[in-house]
Amino acid sequence: MIADTPGLMDEIRSRFAHVETCPFEGRRIFFENAGGALHLKSVVETSAFHAAIPDNPGRANAAGTRLQQIVETGKADMRLFFNARSGRVFVGESGTELLFRLVRAAALGTEAGGAMIGSTLEHPATASARARWAGITGRAVIKVPHDDATGTVGVEAYRAHLTPDIRVATILHTSPVTGMAADVAAIAAAIREVAPAALIVVDGIQHASHGAVDVAGLGVDGYAISPYKMFARHGYGVAWASDRLGACGKDNLAGGPADNWELGTRDAGAYATFSDVVSYLDWLGGQVCDSPDRRARLEAAGRAIAAQDARLARAVIGGTGTLPGLGAMAGITLIGGDRIDGREGVVSFRAVGRDSPALVEHLRKNGIRVHTRKADHYSGNVLVPLGMADCVRLSFSHYNTEAEVARFLSVMQGLTS
Repeated sequence: MIADTPGLMDEIRSRFAHVETCPFEGRRIFFENAGGALHLKSVVETSAFHAAIPDNPGRANAAGTRLQQIVETGKADMRLFFNARSGRVFVGESGTELLFRLVRAAALGTEAGGAMIGSTLEHPATASARARWAGITGRAVIKVPHDDATGTVGVEAYRAHLTPDIRVATILHTSPVTGMAADVAAIAAAIREVAPAALIVVDGIQHASHGAVDVAGLGVDGYAISPYKMFARHGYGVAWASDRLGACGKDNLAGGPADNWELGTRDAGAYATFSDVVSYLDWLGGQVCDSPDRRARLEAAGRAIAAQDARLARAVIGGTGTLPGLGAMAGITLIGGDRIDGREGVVSFRAVGRDSPALVEHLRKNGIRVHTRKADHYSGNVLVPLGMADCVRLSFSHYNTEAEVARFLSVMQGLTS
């Protein structure tokens, strides 16, 4: 869809900073998008503009009035992005910090007793929050085992562990280690069947830049993302909470609005840069569909991005041109198997007899940026059951090309042959 539309890939790449060059190392191919995506040039300009403004939103002057308008526009864009027909959107320190807050509010705001459930696939952003607040509230923790072979967790795995007394559930939308997405809507529906009062919080940090987000369709209560992984910048996270989750007790200033999730004066630049992301997705959707509806264009952009992801995944795993993919290279083990369907922007692998950090360094010297994942508190839940100390994570986005994949495969073929 993207690669097949004449000129579209060039136009997409022209909108991002440092597409082909690192300001510190020179020319390189960027396959480290799961660690932080390329930033839109508009985001860079917006950030610089707001960094220089001393005024606060809402003050009785032109700057305060305009900044408040920017914040309100940002919130409207966030609601559109999430397809949030109710509930609240808000910003925080990071996606991880917001997930901790959502889980805490759910744990403290539900009926006492019962259990909290989540999967062994989850990032510590939810797994650690779940463990902490289960301990504080005296609840059991139910850990749904993920499938090592496929690198994901299915609805039937959740269903086998569901009980009516579940108070809080967490779901990882997409694994940043295996790259495989879970069927969040189906899992949430299964939880609702058995424990209708449960509050469901979703970690959407890896998914957000690889397809549309639809909290109304998912049927959940909380969803958090990290904008620096979806073309914005570091320094803030964005979350949505349902009215039901918002009714739970949370930190508030005494005498302030009870439904407020934000403490202190917020950075208007955070809202403005998120609007830049939504504007970009709106533009991209308009290149691949002719709908007059803005939400429809965001959904079309999500489908186009997912299609490009699948194209790149097929090239990485199955090969491109005369170059074999990782799936056909001797001594390469793919984390989570070679499935393309459901894979969102990540292919992680190990090379037999090769130290992963050394392989990452070799690729760096050949102008290819990838990353080592270690069996630590971030990725040990995936790697330890596989008997792996580490792996190499290659992560791509829709602005990456098959030519870049070919260059990576060429270097890998030289090593494995």
